[in-house]
Amino acid sequence: MVFPGDANHHGTLFGGVGLAHLDKVAFLAAARHARRPTVTASCERIDFAAPARIGEMVEATGRVVRVGRTSMGVEVDLWAEAPVSGERRLCTRGVFNMVAPRQEGQGDLPPLPANGQNVGDGWLRAVEMVFPAWTNHYGTLYGGDALKLMGKAAFVCATKEARAVMVMAASNRIDFSESIREGDMIELASRATKVGRSSITIEVELWSEALLTGERRRSAVAEFVMVAVDKAGRSSPIAKPENSPPGHGFAA
Repeated sequence: MVFPGDANHHGTLFGGVGLAHLDKVAFLAAARHARRPTVTASCERIDFAAPARIGEMVEATGRVVRVGRTSMGVEVDLWAEAPVSGERRLCTRGVFNMVAPRQEGQGDLPPLPANGQNVGDGWLRAVEMVFPAWTNHYGTLYGGDALKLMGKAAFVCATKEARAVMVMAASNRIDFSESIREGDMIELASRATKVGRSSITIEVELWSEALLTGERRRSAVAEFVMVAVDKAGRSSPIAKPENSPPGHGFAA
């Protein structure tokens, strides 16, 4: 989400913040491919084609397009999406060159997979990196920041499902089962499990992944109730989509 703290004096996403998103996604894509320490070496031409405005969602995607002996090229895109209308526009595109130096006993980087496309499974997914500012005195992800990320994931999922202004009405249950360490990648998977007249129940899973080993753990799971509201802040009916996916029953 583009909040005011991410924007410039024009009310649009500050270019430096956009570049930080892209660099982070390039790092995660390259590190997951290499499974060894990875750093940014350079970035090629970055084109800013359109702005992302305050209140819009941004989606940063990256994929490894070139692999050498110790270097990788990652193509990154940044899209903006208007939450209510669903209008999408490509804001920024570029290529980041990432390097994963050999350590003793290691060979060249693995080649590109023959088919890198992911099959949709009904979950909306987002990734983040656990940096020191998010950790507690034990060196693990602070619970408050985990809740913040899960709440944001629930908001984005509900907004994309309803195409309405959504607010959080309740968190039914939150279970923490595994700690998340500094340097781990976290994946937030969210989906709508029930759609009522004006509310949507969202299930959110928080997964952690050790980038060097690929070990994955489901660290937390939560359920949030999100409600559509009008301009006065009162609950508002959700318009039923023409082709709602199976299992998203509309309750009276």
